[in-house]
Amino acid sequence: MAELNERLTLKNGRVLVFSGPSGVGKGTLLKRLFDETSFPLTMSVSATTRAPRPGEIDGVHYHFLTREDFLSRRERGDFLESFEVYAGGSLYGTLRETVEQAVARGEWIVLEIDVKGAKSVVEKIPDAFTFFILPPTIDDLRKRLETRGSETAEEITKRLAQAQFEIDASGFYRYRVVNDKLDDALAEIIDILQRDVA
Repeated sequence: MAELNERLTLKNGRVLVFSGPSGVGKGTLLKRLFDETSFPLTMSVSATTRAPRPGEIDGVHYHFLTREDFLSRRERGDFLESFEVYAGGSLYGTLRETVEQAVARGEWIVLEIDVKGAKSVVEKIPDAFTFFILPPTIDDLRKRLETRGSETAEEITKRLAQAQFEIDASGFYRYRVVNDKLDDALAEIIDILQRDVA
């Protein structure tokens, strides 16, 4: 991994990590960042052991691996971070080669991952630019989740507990951006990228 750190220092490529609780608006912010700026952004394609859904293409939406292949590659150190959805569930992870290749091409590769995954990436790539997207308040996040209407009251309670855990654990992120007004949060991220990353 020292070689990857050297590439980050010597080439134009960058690793941008974005995290934040469910419902905080990460996806919307990233979509606008890609659509409305000219930064050399590319989205990291994660690996997974789950079966492809209709219309999903290997290498575009995910790198679809068998469980055996995933575990073997994880054992070899091929993943920057990986996690399992529940015990015995599908595995997900960020392949080291995906990031290395993008950095070598001079691209800014964007990883949208959770706090645990971000810590793992930062341990291996100290030069990564890490962003944690915060809600104005937990109550505001609750209202957003309720308005979304896709979760039960019990699921919202669990998501809020997880959100508080993530917020409490987010002190290691280089940048913490409050998404109160989408335009303002986007402008702050663009300003950071222009000032510190470009």
